[in-house]
Amino acid sequence: MKELMLGNKALARGLYEAGVCVASSYPGTPSTETTEEAAKYEEIYCEWAPNEKVAMETAFGASRAGKRSYCAMKHVGLNVAADPLFTIAYTGVNAGMVICVADDPGMHSSQNEQDSRHYAIAAKIPMLEPSDSQEALDFTKKAYEISEEFDTPVLIKMCTRVAHSQSIVETGERVEPAMKEYVKDIAKYVMVPANAKKRHPIVEERTAKLIEFAETSELNRVEKGTDNKIGIITSSTCYQYVKEVFGDKASILKLGLINPMPVKKIKDFAAGVEKLYVVEELDPIIETHVKTLGLDVTGKEIFPMIDEFSQGLIAEKLGVETPESCKAITDLPNRPPAMCSGCPHRGVFYTLNKNKCRVMGDIGCYTLGSAPPLCAIDTTECMGASVSSIHGFNKARGEESEKNTVAVIGDSTFMHSGMTGLANIAYNQTNSTVIILDNSITGMTGHQQNPTTGFNLRGEPAGKINLEALVKAMGINRVRVVDPYDLSAVDTAVKEELAAPEPSVIISRRPCVLLKAVKKNPPVKVNPDKCKSCKSCMQMGCPSISFKDGKAHIDATLCVGCKVCTQLCHFHAFEDADGNEI
Repeated sequence: MKELMLGNKALARGLYEAGVCVASSYPGTPSTETTEEAAKYEEIYCEWAPNEKVAMETAFGASRAGKRSYCAMKHVGLNVAADPLFTIAYTGVNAGMVICVADDPGMHSSQNEQDSRHYAIAAKIPMLEPSDSQEALDFTKKAYEISEEFDTPVLIKMCTRVAHSQSIVETGERVEPAMKEYVKDIAKYVMVPANAKKRHPIVEERTAKLIEFAETSELNRVEKGTDNKIGIITSSTCYQYVKEVFGDKASILKLGLINPMPVKKIKDFAAGVEKLYVVEELDPIIETHVKTLGLDVTGKEIFPMIDEFSQGLIAEKLGVETPESCKAITDLPNRPPAMCSGCPHRGVFYTLNKNKCRVMGDIGCYTLGSAPPLCAIDTTECMGASVSSIHGFNKARGEESEKNTVAVIGDSTFMHSGMTGLANIAYNQTNSTVIILDNSITGMTGHQQNPTTGFNLRGEPAGKINLEALVKAMGINRVRVVDPYDLSAVDTAVKEELAAPEPSVIISRRPCVLLKAVKKNPPVKVNPDKCKSCKSCMQMGCPSISFKDGKAHIDATLCVGCKVCTQLCHFHAFEDADGNEI
């Protein structure tokens, strides 16, 4: 059957057809939908793990038990899971194990543009790189064959454009292999130094065999052009762009197995063209390999090492005309992201900005608190860094900092990697104030459950961690909960906890306004006769509020009636839907 499928959905279909039984992931754009779509198949047990390291170790446990397994993460999530990745590369697997890592060139929703191909090379494990939805399905099934044939975990590298684009996919039937026997094997799986030393030569032998495999695998294919003037080695979305620009004119070596890469196949391809190019996004991984083979190739001399590529860019750099169908619209208006109307985080950031607090930020939709007019975040690095950073910051600056600096972190991010930082605060005793922004969901990646919500990936009742009890058990004595819609309560909590002589945690608790279970209130409105045009309400940065004809105006289609803005008006200009003064 043929179907139009998102790349991530097609990969999930590949998991189903490959007979995968266990999937454990942490949501991270653009990888999230692979696990969400896999969860729609009853035959696959799917879960959200607290973080990527736990997800990978869970998948390894399932593989070791004898069932095909899967885990997914975005590129920065692979940093978190790097510890088990490098060791599993030594131990090998039992049943097939596939790891999806989704890169984000252009940083649509990420803090960097790291190239995950480096991990495949460093860990010495194979990596497959599909360029469309059909390949996402096919390569996933092939990855499990490679995993079991070569006794290795296999990486599949997706990227934003493949993960979130759609193309026609032909589906097949599910074939679930029998559970593999579990055999105790200390020399293979217990990575103490004496055993690990013996496993390393096996990894090198495996790499040599994989290079031989790469020479003849259908994952790497040559597409002969109508002339031999230009030859292009490429992969992933760049392959699609090259095809759109050149059609059948240029010869193309498309690499689907990006690590390890073939040797003879590349040399033979290069010998058949007059001028050789490598077209790849971000780092010169293919180019470096080709140059190591002693070939004359042009790559990063003309192509950038930053941002996404496009058909126009490739045409420009290779000196050809951009096809009319590939010309992009460039005069579109800018649409910067913003916190939603009624976002529970807005009141907290307004209060922190008003009190001129230094704010150690973290990764989540609340990172938008750094945007004008709130400008309430001083630093954001990675998941969990806010809690660790405030400890170091306060240790360095002392009492002056302790009275004016807070860390903010979401509930899901706190479970991911904030707990260890808070343990450090409690253990090594800095007078640090941490604000956990509990909106009852993992908001940034599209409303996934987490260990504090009480529901699993499929929305079924699950174990629920009590944040207050957890924080107290970690050694924090001062713990208080506030409603972020109550600006006075938030202000009091911030001032009192900053003044306290010991570590403290404020839990700002209100569900994300976009959750289906959250009831929206009628929108408020402004009485223009009472509005004094002071713009105090504009300090919130709420997208529902604008100025028209010199007066504050509420967009009734956006307003959810949170009434936070009404607390800023000294002239009682806000009214409810019935015209009553608020």
